[in-house]
Order: sequence, then structure tokens, then C-alpha cells
Amino acid sequence: MKTLKQILMYALCLLVFSACKNEPKNTKTPSSNKAKTTEKSGQAFITDDEGTPNCLQIAIGSPDHKTLVAAVQAAQVENALVNVGPLTVFAPTDDAFAALPAGTVENLVKPENKDALANILKYHVTPGTLNANILTKLPKLGQANNQYVQVEVVDGKPVIGGANIIVSVKAGNGIVHVIDKVLLPPSKE
Repeated sequence: MKTLKQILMYALCLLVFSACKNEPKNTKTPSSNKAKTTEKSGQAFITDDEGTPNCLQIAIGSPDHKTLVAAVQAAQVENALVNVGPLTVFAPTDDAFAALPAGTVENLVKPENKDALANILKYHVTPGTLNANILTKLPKLGQANNQYVQVEVVDGKPVIGGANIIVSVKAGNGIVHVIDKVLLPPSKE
């Protein structure tokens, strides 16, 4: 004869197994939920309203960096600005891009110039979080494109490759220094 304890265990097992029965899955995906192959993916495209904005989100939210954001998108380097860190990003303003020779930006954002544009954008990124005080102590910076940019100190402030820092904004993955000039890497010979 079964004990009360064994009967209760048997009933409990039946309850658990009946609750775990397989439900048929809908294998058809409604057409409105299909992923488009043209959609971008990666951490750069995840919405997060609670965290500290990352370097890319700061640029996107700035009214003075529309050209920079368009260049980042044309070069498809969005994820590089959010996936890694800490970073120091030197972000030229729209006015800095406008100061380039006529047609330069339009030419660089063409698909066939994607690699050259990515190289220029990487020249604006340094590993680590380097505030203005730290920058005044460094003679040059190793950039993400494996080249160096010179740092000068003028009136106690760092000047990066001839560009002045207008303002600095702390980011969730580093720091963004808004600059008044586009940094162009030296040609590789």
C-alpha cells in the first residue's frame, strides 16, 4: 500500500508534467513582423533611455554634429563607437566640416570612398578616457586608425592636430571633445 507521502509526490509530478506540456508553436511569421535585410543591427541600434549616453548617442543628440553623424553612418562605423571603450572621441562640428574644401564631404560619403572615410573617422578616436588635463601632458596620441596626432599646449589648453576643444562631454563609454576642425590623417607612404 502506498503511503500518503508517495501519493502526494505522484500527484505533484503529474501536475508539473501537465503544466509543461508542449504547446504548438506558430511557425508562420506575420508579414508585418519580418525582419528587413536592410535594417541595421548591433549594439549601436539598441534604445536605452536610462543609461548615460555613449559617444555615438551624444553626437546623434547634438544639433551641431549632423555632418559627423552622417559620415559615421556612411562609413558604417556606428557599432565601433558604442561597443568598445573607454574612448576619447574628437567630434568636429558641422562648421568644421563646412570649412573643408568644397565637395570634400560629398565625395567622402560616396560608397566607393567608405574605407577612406572610415580611416578619417578612426583618426578622431583614441583609446581611453582622456580629459583636457591629461591631454596637456601628452605630446601625441595613438589613434584608432594606427596613426598618431600631435598635441600642443596653447595658453594651457590642449590643441589636437590644430583643433581646439570647444567643450567636453562625459559619455557612458568615454568622453567626447567637441572640436573646431576636422582632423585629417597624414598620408601613408
